[in-house]
Amino acid sequence: MKYISLILCTIILIGILVFGGINSNLSTTDNNQYLRIHIRANSNSEIDQNVKYKIKDSIVDALIPILSNCQTKESAYETLSNQLNYIENIADNILMENNFNYKSKAKLAYENFPTRTYGDLTLESGFYDALILELGTGTGDNWWCVVYPPLCFVNGSNNVNTFKSRILEIINNFFD
Repeated sequence: MKYISLILCTIILIGILVFGGINSNLSTTDNNQYLRIHIRANSNSEIDQNVKYKIKDSIVDALIPILSNCQTKESAYETLSNQLNYIENIADNILMENNFNYKSKAKLAYENFPTRTYGDLTLESGFYDALILELGTGTGDNWWCVVYPPLCFVNGSNNVNTFKSRILEIINNFFD
């Protein structure tokens, strides 16, 4: 049985490599595959930008377990739609702890994004479904990334927190 599973995992991995699942210079124009996240600061003041990154770190930490079992973009979208109040509460608590008098507003929207590169993946400019989190007026510099497929979360210090691929996790567990 273990031998059959090994063959199956090998076939899946080869299929991913051959049909574009993994590519060292990956680029796509199919915006419908992705669900992005966009956190908009209240302003460009240093204090508003600093709290944006604190909120981003907490939101990323909260989303990793929530989205880790989502197998489709639709599932991730639905999961996030049920968590908007939770996301706002996380942001609002951080704003309150840091003595800000404004709140956040989370929503799912279809919005225009510029071209953005995440490691080896380039997402072309265009409209994408996205989780939008506005802090206060939401008119300051912002941070964005991709929550589905869970490709990356990059913070202001250039450290990368990456969701683990479910397939890679299964394959790694098999060989352990």
